[in-house]
Amino acid sequence: MNARINMISTAGGWRALCAGLLLFFCAGLALANPSDKLVIDGGWRFHLLPGDAREAAHPDLMPWRAATVPGTVHTDLLAHGLIPDPYVGAPEAGLQWIGLADWEYRTAFDVPRAVLQRARSELVFAGLDTFAEVWLNGVKLLDANNAFRTWRVPVAGRLREHGNILRIVFRSPINTMLPQVAAMPHKIAGNYASPYGDEPKDVLSANFVRKPGYHYGWDWGPRYVTAGIGKPVVLHSWDAVRIDDLQLRQDRVDATRADVAAIASLDGVRAGRFTLRLWQTAPGGRRTLAATKQIDLRAGANRIELPVRIDDPQRWFPNGYGKQPLYRYQLEVSNGNGTLATHAARTGLRSVELRRDHDAAGQGFYFVINGIPVFAKGANTIPFDMFQPRVRREQLRRVLQSAADANMNMLRSWGGGYYEDEDFYDLADELGLMVWQDFMFGGGMQPAYDPAFRANVVHEARDQVRRLRNRPSVVLWCGNNEQEIAWKNWGHRKTLERADPVFASQVWDGYVALFGVDLRRVVAEEAGGIGYWSSSPGNDLQEAANTPGSGDMHYWEVWGNPAHPVSNYLDITPRFMSEYGLQAWPVQRTIDAFATRAEQGVATPVIEAHQKFMAGKGNERLMKYVREQFGEPVDFPAFAYLSQVMQADGIELAALHHRRSRPHTMGSLYWQLNDVWPGASWSSIDWFGRPKALQFHARRFFAPVAVAALRDARGATRVSLLNDRTHAVQGTLRTRVMSLDGAVLRDAREAITIAPLSAGDVGAYADADLLAGADPASTVAVFTLHADGEPASTGVVYFVPAKDVAWRDPGLHTTVHRDGDGYRIEITAATLARGVWLDAGDVDAQFHDNALTMLPGEPVTVQVTSTASDSVLRAALHVHSLRDAMRATNPTSWKTTP
Repeated sequence: MNARINMISTAGGWRALCAGLLLFFCAGLALANPSDKLVIDGGWRFHLLPGDAREAAHPDLMPWRAATVPGTVHTDLLAHGLIPDPYVGAPEAGLQWIGLADWEYRTAFDVPRAVLQRARSELVFAGLDTFAEVWLNGVKLLDANNAFRTWRVPVAGRLREHGNILRIVFRSPINTMLPQVAAMPHKIAGNYASPYGDEPKDVLSANFVRKPGYHYGWDWGPRYVTAGIGKPVVLHSWDAVRIDDLQLRQDRVDATRADVAAIASLDGVRAGRFTLRLWQTAPGGRRTLAATKQIDLRAGANRIELPVRIDDPQRWFPNGYGKQPLYRYQLEVSNGNGTLATHAARTGLRSVELRRDHDAAGQGFYFVINGIPVFAKGANTIPFDMFQPRVRREQLRRVLQSAADANMNMLRSWGGGYYEDEDFYDLADELGLMVWQDFMFGGGMQPAYDPAFRANVVHEARDQVRRLRNRPSVVLWCGNNEQEIAWKNWGHRKTLERADPVFASQVWDGYVALFGVDLRRVVAEEAGGIGYWSSSPGNDLQEAANTPGSGDMHYWEVWGNPAHPVSNYLDITPRFMSEYGLQAWPVQRTIDAFATRAEQGVATPVIEAHQKFMAGKGNERLMKYVREQFGEPVDFPAFAYLSQVMQADGIELAALHHRRSRPHTMGSLYWQLNDVWPGASWSSIDWFGRPKALQFHARRFFAPVAVAALRDARGATRVSLLNDRTHAVQGTLRTRVMSLDGAVLRDAREAITIAPLSAGDVGAYADADLLAGADPASTVAVFTLHADGEPASTGVVYFVPAKDVAWRDPGLHTTVHRDGDGYRIEITAATLARGVWLDAGDVDAQFHDNALTMLPGEPVTVQVTSTASDSVLRAALHVHSLRDAMRATNPTSWKTTP
């Protein structure tokens, strides 16, 4: 078939080809409704655009080949074996030519005669990445220049019943923008310079393109500047009226009543009288007619508001505060001849407010949902893959369910990637995960001084805000990530002002116009009452940004520069910490998926290719933090494991400090939840969906009721009790001081009551108070909170770094028992064991708990989900602890499953 396509060049030849392949092409057309939407997702083919400068080096890319839509160039090339797997080994440098090439996609499709006879038809493109020329039957329809916009092109009268040819040419975003950026006398700040020579290090084009910024490389992912048709292409046709949108604006929601304005945006072909009916399906499944109205539509755009009142509404709450009931609405437009158009929407009823109370310290920053001041617990999300179209709902569910299970209630959807698809927000709505939604600006500065650029962004913003405004999970829109703080504090402003003060003023004025005015207006007009925040971190364009007293903070002086010790987390008490983090390698099975054991080492080429921090030298920073706590690792697998223990302990310290600082601090979102590919990063769940130690710790340190026992660098320990419940909690706090072998030197119990929505100190100790002369290298303090109706919460205080503890062989023992469809593993330890890690090698096994601290004589039971047989699971199971990975206590190789 490919050879024949290459031979056909005449219009008649194309008609013959299309007729001959009619069944092949039509097999991929999903007909949602013969009178409504036709999805054009079959019969697509692609090749290198003839005349491209890379043709001589890649002649094998000139023949037409089958393409997947939605998809990308990289994944299409991979599917045909034309490039190696971009994630395995170190192929990145050799694949940069793809982002410099121009590509052509095309398909042929038929249109039912009934559709051709309709009054209006549009081709709708929601995912053209990015500079795309669209041709239909030889006529150019569109020059697209924004991957985040939805493009609608009228095509009535341009379609035929058989053999329509849709052709899309994608121009290289680098080559498209590079000449004009290079011609600028003074450059604005970009993000990450390419190490591969595809663009000069001082001429960065990514900030000038409305395309996912992470495609150009980040400090947790590779540089793959892809292109393609990222979402389905849809032919939308109608006769009398089309429903463009149904907004469910919540004007009032409380325990007794909800007032919702159902706002229909209708496109009328001609003036006429119609009936609107709005059906409501309550969370329990009861369907009722919520509103009806006779209307006189005019030709063109119409906006019709239908008031809906719900008595005793079932309200939507964040995870941990209640349930997530969802109401469904269906709008019907009809006339005397029947139903002409329908549109469905879903929402959860809740009130939401971003509060900025003034106090002696500055100005607060917290979310109030249904009248409850919520402490935001969670993490930042980045893209789930380098190639967005291959992200699947199952992948998203695994990660977001894990977040909910870890007692998270908020995710920040970071601005350097893409606006997530519907599956992400469906899951967030259903799981009670509030979403802080960035607009897609990840760093550096944009050319917002250009009115055309700003206008393009405003179109994008309206598209996305309208798409997401019914989502109960979306509680904030934020203009950008780190652009304000970069301008004010990272030196670019001063450099540009010295070189060209007039241009510097234009850059900042454009910034204020876009992020202070334009996007704020879009959110005010379109979002239905959701708040807007101009930049993170910041104080909404106040002069000082990224301060503990007001607004939100990103804190990177731990891990970043100047790489302070982890204990410095205790010295920063923000109003809302929206970024902080420590890096770690993923589990051994994930590392083995992209590097052979022979290729694994702290400074080996493949490992450095999957370590993007410090241009591949990030293991030097990571080793610094590992050595500070644990000394020298036994080998590379031990280093990867110790990096996870360090990450988990450090983020736990910071998160518990934030929580104990309530109400001054009202949010703790660590960087980051997920990964874009397999490699070293700040994530707590790797690209395969496998949790690191941090994800297990998060379930404990984000528990609604918990104890925080935190020791600072000066040897002072504060013990605090945390309660996110809306009711008071009673229980007992047990304080023990014990040796590593379990000898109890002190044991005290105290009845406690913790007020609702509170954090409070219950004890402060110097080391001498707790140790009372005991050896700090072989003694720990254990604080355990037993609260009624809640899982026990334990904090263990160590008095010296782990490398100086007198560790003994903990004598770990496991027994495996069948338990329904899975297993339960009982673990005991003869002496205290830290960082106990269960591993099943290459056997698929999901451990419901892990990364444990085992106290001597206190068994722990872990549930396991696995389809493996008893014998296979037992043979694969390995249990390790901190002692096994440290050279000072175990100079032999750390035992891992190859």
